[in-house]
Order: sequence, then structure tokens, then C-alpha cells
Amino acid sequence: MATKLNLDGRVVLVTGASRGIGAATAQAVGAHGASVIVNYYGSRDKAEAVLAAIRASGGDGLTCQADVRDAAAVDAMVAAAIEKFGRVDVLINNASIGFPVKPFVELTWEEVNAKITGEVQALYNCSQAVLRDMTRRKAGKLVFVSSGLSRQPGGGFAAHAGAKSAVDAMAKVMALELGPMGITANVIAPGLVKTDATADQPAEMHEQIAAITPLRRLGVPDDVAGAAVFLASSLSDYMTGQYFPVNGGSYML
Repeated sequence: MATKLNLDGRVVLVTGASRGIGAATAQAVGAHGASVIVNYYGSRDKAEAVLAAIRASGGDGLTCQADVRDAAAVDAMVAAAIEKFGRVDVLINNASIGFPVKPFVELTWEEVNAKITGEVQALYNCSQAVLRDMTRRKAGKLVFVSSGLSRQPGGGFAAHAGAKSAVDAMAKVMALELGPMGITANVIAPGLVKTDATADQPAEMHEQIAAITPLRRLGVPDDVAGAAVFLASSLSDYMTGQYFPVNGGSYML
């Protein structure tokens, strides 16, 4: 019976884990006992710092460079994880693909295509790589970091909303198909979170959003990391195909 929130003995792959939500999530699952694969694209020093923090809290892991849009690189990353730790129990698919914030009429098809294709490639490549082992063992957890903008529109975010909506929809189908094999698939949908990716946004906009949020503040990476820890743990074993907003109540289902 699941009675404690711990990840002792679990192996968790967190993509885009060198900064922001990914870094907080990697450190949180490590602090709860997991061995963590800290994926990064270009920020090796930051990824090593995340791994050092995980080890300082009693966890273990390794850093692994891979562009999640590159299937061969992702396969090599998962192979390295399995070679070191024997398996991957949980995928936290967090790495985000950059996108322009501009009105729809100003978007080029190339910009839309790069965002949607990149997000779906990340989901596809990482999921396919870990599922080869998960389906054999009939156990595993897939956690996809989406965005509240997939359900609550924001001006200028057409490419982002379209890409994350694809993630949400595919996760539901995966939950349906993989459930009989003991594998869950869930989505975390953060609201506006204070990270380096949002640091350049106008302070007035942040203040306005905080003022209309029931908890009267913006999110921080640890808020999202807490939801990820829960979904990676045995306490969420009977939850699949679900969409979990982490937004201080700014959007309610």
C-alpha cells in the first residue's frame, strides 16, 4: 500500500533539467531518493550544478547532453541511463522548444512548424526510447510538462498553445493504450512561472496576473516540481490521462 511520498530506488529522467522548472524538478525528485538523469542541451555547467545539488541531498544521477528533437541522441541517453541504473522508471518530459511571441497574423509557417514539430518530436523521441523498456517490464510513468496556455488562450501564444495542445491530446491517447501495461501518462500544466525564460516580461504584466490569481502570486519552479514528485511517486499510481493545472487557481477545471 502506498503510504509515503518517496522515490527511493526509482530512476527518473528529466529533460531540459539544467535550469528553471526542469532543474527544480530534478533536484526535487533527487531529494526524495531518486536517481536522476539530468538532461541538458547546451548548459553543461548548470546541469553539473544540478547534479551536485542532487548528490548533496542524498540522491544520485548523471548528466546527459542530448537534443530531445534528435532520436539518435535520445536513444543514446536512455541507453546510458539503463547501463548505469538498470532501467528508467519515470520520464518527466520537460524540455521546451523556443517560440516567438507575436500575433497570429505575423507568424510565419516556419515558426509555427518549428515549435509544433519540435514539441512533438521531444514527446515522441523520449517516450519511444523509455517505453521500449517500460513495456517489457509492464511498469512506468510518463509525465509531460505542458502549459496552461493550451486551454486558456493568451495573445501572441498561438504557436506555443498549438504545440502544447498536441502534447495534451497525445498524452491522453498514450494513457489509454499504455494503461493495460501498467504505465501511466499525465500532464502538468503550469501557469506563469518566474524563471529566466519569463524574466524579460514586463513587471506590470506579472503584477496584473498575480492580482487576479486566487493565491495572489506567480508560480515558482518548486511549485511545478512538487506536482512532478507526486506524479512520479506511487501515490499517483491510479491516476492516468489527467491534466493537472499548477497555476495558483488562475484557471480551474
